[in-house]
Amino acid sequence: MTHSLLIEAMKKTDFYSHRPSEVEFIETHISYVFIAGDFVYKVKKPVKFDFLDFTTPGKRRFYCEEELRLNKRLASDTYLDVIAISLDARGNITLNKGVEVVDYAVRMKKLPADRMLKALLFQGLADEKDMDNLAKIIAAFHQEAQTGGHIDEMGNIGNIRHNIEENFAETLNYINVTIPEYQYKFINNYMGEFLAENKTLFEKRITDHKIRDCHGDLHLDHICIANEIIIFDCIEFNERFRCGDIVEDVAFLTMDIDFNGYSRYADAFIKSYIRYSGDTDLPVLLNFYRCYYAYVRGKVTSFRLGQEELQENEREQITKTATQYFDLAYTYAARLGKPVLILTAGLMGSGKSYQARKLAARLGAEIIRTDILRKELFDMKPTERRYENFGKGIYSEDVSRFIYDKAYELAEQKIKQGKAVIIDASFKKRAERQKALEMAKNLGIRFYILECICPDEITRKRLEKRMLENDNASDGRWELFQEQKKDFDAINEVATDCYFKIDTSANPEIARQEIITRIKMGI
Repeated sequence: MTHSLLIEAMKKTDFYSHRPSEVEFIETHISYVFIAGDFVYKVKKPVKFDFLDFTTPGKRRFYCEEELRLNKRLASDTYLDVIAISLDARGNITLNKGVEVVDYAVRMKKLPADRMLKALLFQGLADEKDMDNLAKIIAAFHQEAQTGGHIDEMGNIGNIRHNIEENFAETLNYINVTIPEYQYKFINNYMGEFLAENKTLFEKRITDHKIRDCHGDLHLDHICIANEIIIFDCIEFNERFRCGDIVEDVAFLTMDIDFNGYSRYADAFIKSYIRYSGDTDLPVLLNFYRCYYAYVRGKVTSFRLGQEELQENEREQITKTATQYFDLAYTYAARLGKPVLILTAGLMGSGKSYQARKLAARLGAEIIRTDILRKELFDMKPTERRYENFGKGIYSEDVSRFIYDKAYELAEQKIKQGKAVIIDASFKKRAERQKALEMAKNLGIRFYILECICPDEITRKRLEKRMLENDNASDGRWELFQEQKKDFDAINEVATDCYFKIDTSANPEIARQEIITRIKMGI
């Protein structure tokens, strides 16, 4: 019996005793899934990877039974039983009534697709209360989950390192296919350094009984919020992927929320989970594990490129999705674990705000933009125009000095909360830059200046385009540009390792990669 015959048989409605009106077939890299009316049948592919082995009927039966046992912890009424797939006396494939068992399927109730957390978030039907309820359930599940003995060994730093090294080995062939080489190297270095620097914390997690038999695959499509919250489809095929630090489940879920563009809800979930679990060490480990799981999703998605008979549009979509996961892993790896202060500096139209936004997104920094502070001071909307002469009105020296002082005050508050800060301003005066440097020294944090430059002809085009679009807080205009240029103090007062210069007209992405690496190494 070949699995192609099994698939064709199970696609037919008359294969099932309850006679569904239709059967939907879904193929993943390790399973065949048949949605037959109100029931779902999941058959394991006869495949072998470094992380699983489904090559014999006996192994597939074992892992079907494990899937049933483990998922009943959080979805007891959803998972029903394991059914034998057999050949009858005439050689036809049948369920539970043949003479020769050839395979097995997990049978479960079909859950409403429109009540999956991913669908609810997309429709705007989920809120912080749902995140709170979910956090409460997962924290309680973790509290009751099995721990000790061989499970504790899963939290051993050697095992964690093995899993990480396996990821990088299995993605070598995808370098510059789904993951750029610079991201592969950066993430690899980050994860190795984090393990080395936090050895004591990983050991403490074992002592504190934070290593548990968890879910292991906690993403949005595995959470159904209907009359109750149902969490399903945990990892059954490899114990070391399921058993680990409880923060791993939190990391997987919040990574998936971030990936789908709902970071506000990820933050709400984390806040609630910490409150219910009392796990104050979790924030230190969170980005490390989110990076790990984003990388795993990139890897697993890349594996799908090996499927036969992929259409070109399917191949392109798989490549795009895998690349997005790896890019998110890179973002987590780039996030700063300690506060720093970064100043943008440069003339109007040089691209400071754009570069600040791009860097902040990677580094996890908060931006304080003086253009917006200035408008707020005068009760103006951010995009409301105020055309003043150079150095006059709301752009006078006295007002500018007040705005900079306000920016320093806000930055200090955020830094004391442990946040990295980018002050987005022209910083044309050396005295203002030196004030910021002194503040950083007093707070004991690293300090950087990012000077943005651009050819005058490109600056002019940018400023003219900005005037037409009316969607920017800056009032910079070409007629003021030359005045500002003459009024700009050259930046020569900081050490070279704290100073970056970026031509925003000449592939700034490459420059940002270097800046991120240097800042990450500097902290």
